[in-house]
Amino acid sequence: MTADGGPGRGGGTGSEGTDSVGTGAGRGLLVVGDVITDVVARHAGPLAAGTDTTASIRTVAGGAGANVACWAAHRGTADVRLLGRVGTDAAAWHERELAAQGVRPQLVVDPLVPTGTVICMVDGGAAAERTFLTDGGASMRLAPADWSDALLDGVARLHLSGYLLFSESSRALVTVALAAARARGVPVSLDPASAGFLAELGAERFLELVEGVGVLLPSRDEACLLTGLADPVEAAAELSLRVPLVVAKQGHEGAVVARSGKVRARVPAAPATPRDTTGAGDAFTGAFLAALLAGAGPEDAAAEGCRA
Repeated sequence: MTADGGPGRGGGTGSEGTDSVGTGAGRGLLVVGDVITDVVARHAGPLAAGTDTTASIRTVAGGAGANVACWAAHRGTADVRLLGRVGTDAAAWHERELAAQGVRPQLVVDPLVPTGTVICMVDGGAAAERTFLTDGGASMRLAPADWSDALLDGVARLHLSGYLLFSESSRALVTVALAAARARGVPVSLDPASAGFLAELGAERFLELVEGVGVLLPSRDEACLLTGLADPVEAAAELSLRVPLVVAKQGHEGAVVARSGKVRARVPAAPATPRDTTGAGDAFTGAFLAALLAGAGPEDAAAEGCRA
């Protein structure tokens, strides 16, 4: 969660065509999504089945929704709020960690299920690729009862974590939040979050659920999965026939900005030596949204995302 590297077809809310903020008063960002305890294990060599593999292990506050919120605050958005659900086991810790990063936590405490936990296994090789073992825990139990339209007071943008679409109760919350945002003219963005879970849900089902979203921020694999196309750039262009603005993250190749079936910009990645790619896409999304809220266009905002 902390900023470790530094401190429906024709859908949308109607405002993404001009990349404006919401029509209501306020400059805030509301993120709705997962709050997770990450156990990050960085191992230097291949995993040794049936015995020990030496690794550097740390426990940190994380979750895609929490990461995006923290990076947006880190990149200058003064009013960032996060709606999430946690267990009693770690509620106070997550609340402190979020507040320390400049985020206003709106955490629902689940008395029955513990906080979600992800084991992040990071390859110590040149790509620093990560593999997740995920127990969504309380984060998967966000529900319409956890939503209040008052959460949008003073909010100029709503961002939804794609993990919300992978459980029945949080899918219902997405429907309620989208309707509330549409009624107030608040633009909505969404990051698909997980190619693995997305494959289980199905591409067409996902695209039906995100009708009304104005900005989609998929990874390269997610864009290809959602379109059935092998070329990630072509996939981004194709997706922009379903969502008004698609900003597809391309890893070490930067990002692609697409509208109306056409690629409008290719943004190069910032030079970097990978150490741990956990949360890299969330960093991009948080910085991208912060830049949009500050008045940047999508191409410049994507460049900020790449730098993050």
